[in-house]
Amino acid sequence: QVQLVESGGELVQAGGSLGLSCAASGRTVSNYGMGWFRQAPGKERVFVATINSDGGRTYYADSVKGRFTISRDNVKNALYLQMNSLKPEDTAVYYCAARLGTAYAAYAAGYNYWGQGTQVTVSS
Repeated sequence: QVQLVESGGELVQAGGSLGLSCAASGRTVSNYGMGWFRQAPGKERVFVATINSDGGRTYYADSVKGRFTISRDNVKNALYLQMNSLKPEDTAVYYCAARLGTAYAAYAAGYNYWGQGTQVTVSS
């Protein structure tokens, strides 16, 4: 079983930057694909970014491409999301997820473990 805990969410002004972290415990996630998703109030959870197990391949939603960077540290058993040039529409609860298998995935059903989420609010 894998437990995931996100941190780093806060209130930030539009145009600013924020870094999210996801700490994994229970077992190593070095052989797991991982990803970030977000859910805005009243909307469904949507894909943000994903990374394969060794960090060599990444994939982003069009809405964040060029502004967000996903990375991981398999020694620390952690996942990260660096968010730059933030916009009010980036406001959401951000979730970390891990999937059995080394490949990445851009759909929520492909993930087996989820964190509780961290709130990111971008003010205009």
